[in-house]
Amino acid sequence: MFFMQYKKLCEVYEQLEKHSKRLDKTKFLSELLQETSKEELKDIVYLSKGRIFPDYDETEIGMSSQLVIKSIAKATGINEESIVHEWKKIGDLGKVAESLINIKKQSTLFSHPLTTNKVIENLRKASKLEGQGTVARKVDLVAELLTSASPLEARYIIRTILGELRIGVAAGTLRDSIIWAFGKVRIEYDEKKDKLEIQDREKYNEILDEVQHAYDVSTDFGIVAENLAKGIKKISDMSLEVGKPIKVMLAPKAEDIKDAFERCGKPCQFEWKYDGFRLQIHKDKNGKVSLFTRRLDNVTKQFPEVVEAVKKHVKGKEFILDSEAVGFNPKTKIFLPFQTVSQRIKRKYDIEKTQKEFPVEVNVFDIIYYEGKTFINEPFEKRSNFLTKIIKDERWKLVKARKLVTSDEKEAEKFYKDALKIGMEGLMVKNLKSEYKPGARVGYMLKLKPSANSFDLVITGAEYGTGKRFGWLSSFTLSCRSEDKFLEIGKVGTGVKEKSGGGVSFEQLTKLLKPLVTEEKGKEIKVKPKIIVEVVYQEIQKSSNYESGYALRFPRVIRLREDKGLDDVESLENIKKYYAKQKFGK
Repeated sequence: MFFMQYKKLCEVYEQLEKHSKRLDKTKFLSELLQETSKEELKDIVYLSKGRIFPDYDETEIGMSSQLVIKSIAKATGINEESIVHEWKKIGDLGKVAESLINIKKQSTLFSHPLTTNKVIENLRKASKLEGQGTVARKVDLVAELLTSASPLEARYIIRTILGELRIGVAAGTLRDSIIWAFGKVRIEYDEKKDKLEIQDREKYNEILDEVQHAYDVSTDFGIVAENLAKGIKKISDMSLEVGKPIKVMLAPKAEDIKDAFERCGKPCQFEWKYDGFRLQIHKDKNGKVSLFTRRLDNVTKQFPEVVEAVKKHVKGKEFILDSEAVGFNPKTKIFLPFQTVSQRIKRKYDIEKTQKEFPVEVNVFDIIYYEGKTFINEPFEKRSNFLTKIIKDERWKLVKARKLVTSDEKEAEKFYKDALKIGMEGLMVKNLKSEYKPGARVGYMLKLKPSANSFDLVITGAEYGTGKRFGWLSSFTLSCRSEDKFLEIGKVGTGVKEKSGGGVSFEQLTKLLKPLVTEEKGKEIKVKPKIIVEVVYQEIQKSSNYESGYALRFPRVIRLREDKGLDDVESLENIKKYYAKQKFGK
């Protein structure tokens, strides 16, 4: 079989990196996909996002910056200290590899041109290694690629391994490039005018809807591209698969009860907003129950009591449910904040002990699939009522979410206040006629909390402290999201505790951020975007000091959001809307 030369893919990466316009990126990607063999199409799609598996697959390559440095050293014969020195100077291990491969000391007489298949094959092997000798074998697999790589190829191999491709391809760009490549609609792009001419706009919109739906039910652009290349019918036939998680529907904020009614209509459904973590529950025909977080991580082993509760209290052979798992004190039966129970999500040992210390109650609020039927296009009212037929409540195990359907503002206000009294975060508000939109923040579902002025932001930099904070990172750079880039919007130190316990601490954040360092200059560091915090603020201001163009006045960290992924980071688009509303009241 003929495989694409990896160099060709890297040349497209370079074009994508140099061009900021979305339509330019779509054009480059669509041309690449058209030239890709059907057998290799899925892998090229994954690599174009800097991945080696579909979005729903949580498998990671599992190589830290230190292991990457060892691989570069082995491939080039240059010592690790020199590589670290270059890294601190350049701030990008991909470019370090590119530079050093150019002057590598070891002979490359036996090297051969790299194919995309060889790259993805080696990286997948590395991701599956376990047990004794794993580190050395991972280093060997990457060094083998680097030994055969050109400088440009080395840059992107390293960036792919570290999850830092930096080519600006967001999900929407990839989706559109697949349509341009295989949608059989004539599209002409005027690069000078940055204008798109579509011969049959109605047909294009139909295909766009089909492709988006196909991704929503599969969370796999690789299989979407493969199917569309075979024809539109293959896309239309795609459906949900039990055991394969999809992205959950997300909720923008409501200001108050009145705003919630205006946006969701009357009547609408109000539900308690629990301070827990999203849990997508799958049960297949063989009785196997699988549990996934909103980030699509499989946490079935961590929550054996939930598996048992699902088998006991949910009627049905095959289904997918959406729910929130909330921790509680087993003695006092008082709900606990998310931070207390979050440690269970990543815990792979002492499961029985943590299960007893921090049990969870599962609150089911939606159904996505049941006994061969997809429910995402059914109205929410029907989905919600269907839950009453299949769930037998047992308090502190598994229950239907507490809800109120009303058109009365006073009744809704009382429900809101009662929820806050017993420790709920607030309310969820839902349009009764709405469908389920995986991965989307739509007006069908809103969240209402007392602290309306809060954003989930990602830490992209920090500064080491002095005095009693010496040795800790104590000032943190916050960034919002703009497609797949992260733009600075302020710095924060307030709200972080000096002692562990009772909230996020300087020591905790320092431990989390140190392995993510990508650049160091004096006391300041830059880090890979990964750690997300919820931040409250007094107001949004325009600012030329930060690349987002905005700054938060008096920001304060209120908690770590380990349950959220980079797609959940507040978007610049929304921040602009909140600023306009704050300034102009609209």
